[in-house]
Amino acid sequence: MTGRRALGRRFGWLWAAFAVSSYGTGLGFGAFPLIAVLVLHSGPTQVAALAATGRAVGAMLAVPLGPWVEFRRKRPVMVAMDLIRFAALMSVPAAFALGWLSFAQLLVVSVVVAAADIAFKAASGAYLKSLVPPEDLLVANGRFESTTWTTTVVGPPLGGAAVGLFGPVTTVVADAVSYLLSALGIRAIGGSEPRPARTGAPRLKAGDLLEGWRHILTHPTLRPLFLNQIVVNGLIMASEPLLAVLLLGRLGFAPWQYGLAFAAPCVGGLVGSRLAPRLVTRYGQRTVMLTAGALRACWPVGLAFVRPGVPGMVLIIAVQLGLVTCIGVFNPVLATYRLAHTNTDRVTRTLSAWSVSTSTSIAALTAAWGLLATVTSPRTAIAAAGVLLLATPLLLPRREKAPRNTREEAASLT
Repeated sequence: MTGRRALGRRFGWLWAAFAVSSYGTGLGFGAFPLIAVLVLHSGPTQVAALAATGRAVGAMLAVPLGPWVEFRRKRPVMVAMDLIRFAALMSVPAAFALGWLSFAQLLVVSVVVAAADIAFKAASGAYLKSLVPPEDLLVANGRFESTTWTTTVVGPPLGGAAVGLFGPVTTVVADAVSYLLSALGIRAIGGSEPRPARTGAPRLKAGDLLEGWRHILTHPTLRPLFLNQIVVNGLIMASEPLLAVLLLGRLGFAPWQYGLAFAAPCVGGLVGSRLAPRLVTRYGQRTVMLTAGALRACWPVGLAFVRPGVPGMVLIIAVQLGLVTCIGVFNPVLATYRLAHTNTDRVTRTLSAWSVSTSTSIAALTAAWGLLATVTSPRTAIAAAGVLLLATPLLLPRREKAPRNTREEAASLT
């Protein structure tokens, strides 16, 4: 559990592909809200609608993709989703160069990217479970999580500087190219991947669409973790476009300052993800997951008190440092627990259902908070999200419950 264990050449290519796309995502952090504010002169309602619509409609389109991906080879699906995201994102700088860029196009692109994101993550989670032994899953997930935070430290400041130097769509180009490179990396993994055997009826049925949710909601520990996760993510992400409006508009932060304020604290996420395996070894998976899950809810309310200038920067960095450190510990432990408690023949549907629900909750809460910010102010809406987050630890599992063993767990006991 040291995190230094060699996981093989094929995992190395998967990790490299993940890293390059993560760097692109880091560079493109907040790119669409930034373009909406600086190029299209959108207000808080439109910016919130952009974030909400992309996630909501993208999640709806992704619902049938889970069962479809479940019984197909995962690597070709991952490559296809990377190429779709590349093409969709490249349409934005092309339209900008021709003077055709519109708010409607940003909406369409955000929908396509959101749906492809969900399908890719579901396929990659299932592929990881087949690629890495169960005892190495936490190490693998910790490496993905640490990579995410590393790229978030580096990406947004560089992205903000690039926008200032080369124009508002520069980071969208970088993000698009990263998906193309990711597709090439996944192709380089090599090796054979057997086609998954379909269980049950030979054709897709309506019930297959609900199998992921059925597994989550009937599992005594996954269910409260799921409810907690979708509410926490929804409230945190609902504040993001409002913070962009508040910081870039009313408080006068420059794009590079906006990027730096959210990038520097991500060192905490890197530290947390690297510590997660050691903490689990010492204190146990459940204790670490629930403690980190509760602590991450304590920080975002502080963002309601941000002010202009250096004091505002210091406050944002302090709040974000505490938040992302807890998230950095929580996420890989949750991801490992979820994979370990899901049969191989339903991993894709479970991860897809989880992602669809998360995206839908983020969309709904982002839209609601956009309206709240319009009626009151962005600062008031951010404060409301922070106060509600303080209650979310009540959704976490309160006591150990003996879960219903899956077939894989039962086999491991014999």
